[in-house]
Amino acid sequence: MNGLRDRVATMVSTATDGEVTAAEILAGGGSLAALGVGSLAVLRLIDALDDELGVQLDLDAPGFDDFDDLVRTVQERAVRDD
Repeated sequence: MNGLRDRVATMVSTATDGEVTAAEILAGGGSLAALGVGSLAVLRLIDALDDELGVQLDLDAPGFDDFDDLVRTVQERAVRDD
């Protein structure tokens, strides 16, 4: 799952236009909001997850506040959709 974790961290960083780096996300884990990931970045991330990984998530889906929960949710949905 480390490959997926790294990829999702990069996607989160891209969604924030680099304001939060993948390294910060990986080191910080935990709350994305506490790292500075705002609502617009979350919307961009939802689109990126769908476009790049084929994983569809709703804005109110559980797991968007915690990075590790988000990675687990993406992993579960990616496996389920295969």
